[in-house]
Amino acid sequence: MTATRRRFLGLSAAAAGLALLPGCSGRGPSAAAPPAPGALRLTAAPMRVDLAGHEIPTWGYGTLPGPEIRLRAGDVLRVELDNALPEDTTIHWHGLAPPNRMDGVPRVTQDPVVPGGRFTYEFTTPVPGSFMYHAHVGMQLDRGLYGPLVVEPRSEELSYDREHVLMLDDWRDGVDAHGGHGPAPGPDAGPGAAPGADEDPGDAVSFGGRSYPLLLVNGRPPEDAPVLTTRPGDRLRLRVMNIAADTGFRFAVAGHRLTVTHTDGMPVEPVTVEALRLGMGERYDVLVECDQAGGVWQIGVQAEGRTGWGRALLRYDGSEASSPPAVAERPAELDGRLASYADLLAREPLPLPSGEPDRRFELELSGTQIGGQSYPDADPLPVAEGEWVRISMRNTSAKWHPMHLHGHHFQVLTPTGRGPVKDTVTVPARGGEVTFDFLATNPGDWLFHCHNHHHMEDGMVRLVRYG
Repeated sequence: MTATRRRFLGLSAAAAGLALLPGCSGRGPSAAAPPAPGALRLTAAPMRVDLAGHEIPTWGYGTLPGPEIRLRAGDVLRVELDNALPEDTTIHWHGLAPPNRMDGVPRVTQDPVVPGGRFTYEFTTPVPGSFMYHAHVGMQLDRGLYGPLVVEPRSEELSYDREHVLMLDDWRDGVDAHGGHGPAPGPDAGPGAAPGADEDPGDAVSFGGRSYPLLLVNGRPPEDAPVLTTRPGDRLRLRVMNIAADTGFRFAVAGHRLTVTHTDGMPVEPVTVEALRLGMGERYDVLVECDQAGGVWQIGVQAEGRTGWGRALLRYDGSEASSPPAVAERPAELDGRLASYADLLAREPLPLPSGEPDRRFELELSGTQIGGQSYPDADPLPVAEGEWVRISMRNTSAKWHPMHLHGHHFQVLTPTGRGPVKDTVTVPARGGEVTFDFLATNPGDWLFHCHNHHHMEDGMVRLVRYG
């Protein structure tokens, strides 16, 4: 998933919206039939993927990850979804704020797309940023039904030479029954080793409790890592996206530092760190100065709080004869400075009025409940159009919860007073607190839920309802 600077500047939705991503491995039915004029087409269907030489059955959009969709701010996104699956499906445009009927939540914003059916998503994308699309029916996201969506600004302020999209995923679909990969490694099995989910010590940063045999980067396991190419003196832009269902990640590049420029697609004042922590659904854009003379460098992806290891490789041109790092070689930068919300200052804060919010919600996150209630037997959170709304959360459970609000961007409140603008925010476990504000300017019923999809399926959902 790479684009040079020249290619980056020349794309449009029609020209590159469904260009397949270099380095993605996957086989299956692709959207070969021409879509209606002006539309792109995605076909959700059974497919097979090659995971380091093992053919694995799954569901997807023809490749793993799905085809990259790329357009410019102000363009109209028009995608025809054909459902070739044996069950209902939809597409959610994670991080975008479309009209309610285009949000892709079955039985809330639309009827699900039945097997053999078709639905056309169409809306303007005014805000640039790094986003994702994924199925929003049951646990379909935990298969291969996801892909990257990049909305470029009309005028790019950042200066860089090459760009790469990195999608981080936890994977078990088809692995147990179709062999070649054993269960998740034990505590002494190498990088990312940690106590099991049932132990969950008090200081663990634990996002979920399931066992996932593989961590993938751009659909590839660590023994068949994707390779990012660069040259000495280049500046890279990495769009790092956590699409996992149950795993928070720590991310670092050996021998290089990361300058954070965006979180969840929204710009922040640049801050340089050694590592990122990404809850499920979160994205970070970083710049990397390629100031080494050459070689092949490990890009490490470690599961937080449990076993699990993924990787990519950063290879300098002219280093083809250099041996890559060992699969399990762990960058020291993973233990370095992490980007925190308090570090991130919004470059474009929300236009919040002065005074006090019009409406406040104080919610306790306990187990997989929000405010002591489980969806669908949960009261909506009522708002009125035009209101300034504040949501405060206190997490009393043992798991960190990445909380995602559909249809809106919100501003995280930090001691600086101008925290980052996001759509997904991670609330630490055991008493962690996060507060954010948003403006109720997009009418409809909107999901507010934990982006651990197991938690969501357990009912960790509330509806924000305009009335």
